[in-house]
Amino acid sequence: MMPLAMAETGRENTILRVGGKEETRRFLENLGFVTGSRVTVVSEINGNVIVSVKNSRVAISREMANKIMV
Repeated sequence: MMPLAMAETGRENTILRVGGKEETRRFLENLGFVTGSRVTVVSEINGNVIVSVKNSRVAISREMANKIMV
């Protein structure tokens, strides 16, 4: 298990756990980051990560990506 921020670009991963405060977890769940979902890191720019989740591309900060374990 590792944070999404450390995942290899272009490789599909499964979300195992979403950490952080309740407010943060709810925000990420609304974006589609729920346990069991498949995510792919599309690119990383200045520490921020663009990921493909549930047929959408979402940009999140490195801090948020560190709370998502794959």
